[in-house]
Amino acid sequence: MVFSTPMGDEAKVQEMLPEHLAYQAEQESLGTLFLAGPISDISGEWMQGIGLIIYRAASFEEAKIIADADPMHRSGARSYVMRRWLINEGSMTLCVGLSAQSVDFA
Repeated sequence: MVFSTPMGDEAKVQEMLPEHLAYQAEQESLGTLFLAGPISDISGEWMQGIGLIIYRAASFEEAKIIADADPMHRSGARSYVMRRWLINEGSMTLCVGLSAQSVDFA
């Protein structure tokens, strides 16, 4: 899991947004992006600021390479903290490609 946080220059974040979204779409098509999007503040109302990105990677190091290459992080518009996530519960029976706007049933 990657917690991505703006570094304070909103203009830089906006400038990098198209490149970042294209990168996310590319990672999704490669199968390395599981889910991504903004996290609300504690009120649940404000959806700006921290983003959560979950990659599929063979190792922590591989995930770090993917996160480092994100244009937001590479440019310094955002910084990130990464954590391992051990998934113990849950199930998934369909594949939803968010940016590709596709659904595949397993």
